[in-house]
Amino acid sequence: MKKVRKAIIPAAGLGTRFLPATKAIAKEMLPIVDKPTIQFIVEEALAAGIEDILIVTGKGKRPIEDHFDSNFELEQNLSSKGKTELLNIVEETTGINLHFIRQKRPLGLGHAVLQAKAFVGDEPFVVMLGDDIMVDQTPLTKQLINCYDDTNAATLAVMQIPESETSKYGIIDPEAAVNDSLYSVRRFVEKPNSEEAPSNLAIIGRYLLTPEIFTILEGQKPGAGGEIQLTDAIDTLNQTQRVFAHTFQGTRYDVGDKLGMLEANIEYGLKHPDTKDSLKTYLKELLIKIN
Repeated sequence: MKKVRKAIIPAAGLGTRFLPATKAIAKEMLPIVDKPTIQFIVEEALAAGIEDILIVTGKGKRPIEDHFDSNFELEQNLSSKGKTELLNIVEETTGINLHFIRQKRPLGLGHAVLQAKAFVGDEPFVVMLGDDIMVDQTPLTKQLINCYDDTNAATLAVMQIPESETSKYGIIDPEAAVNDSLYSVRRFVEKPNSEEAPSNLAIIGRYLLTPEIFTILEGQKPGAGGEIQLTDAIDTLNQTQRVFAHTFQGTRYDVGDKLGMLEANIEYGLKHPDTKDSLKTYLKELLIKIN
């Protein structure tokens, strides 16, 4: 059984939900306090033991590459002024085995993943969406890798959502519980309305897939929204090999949503050593004003 060594991070989206900020800034570079959202995703991958990461970009995403590149002038400036702590923070984003490829046209998540075919080769791999920041004692990507080590099969992360929100997600039709957190799946449905949804277990932005998915994606017809949907390809894959769903029990921040981004900033700010005390005081004072 081949080791899971590679990750794909699709980052070619236009970020329209954060206009006008994303007119000139890649949405993946929007900060949570002082760290770009995409850095949280890369850090999760590294903590899970991933060795090589491919970021699929599009127009206007060059700042992502610059962020993970070395900046000699900045590093020299910090070093000369003895700002060792800041220098260490800057150097954390360099020395990572990062690769970049451009998705020339926005044809959907499935199409973005297909751009990684040559990078992945014949190995299992993970797909990590940048809109979802996952917090748990064991990184969610590592949880999926552990499932793969046990089953030798593709596994997706899922989470219960309100039934009214099923039209925003890929939804699974669970067949049988393998254990407390793992399901075999009958089918996968992309963005069904609440009346047609087979469950309220939604795919939440972490996928461990086998390389056979690429052959399916190459022949995949456009689905919901006129795009090549990864969920549709996974449903086809499930017809020839097992695909499991792993229930995530940690905390998820949907930073592709304005409210989710605000929640992540507040909760991360309450833990950050530079902001936690003053932010806590501010929130207490704000609560008094609101009431």
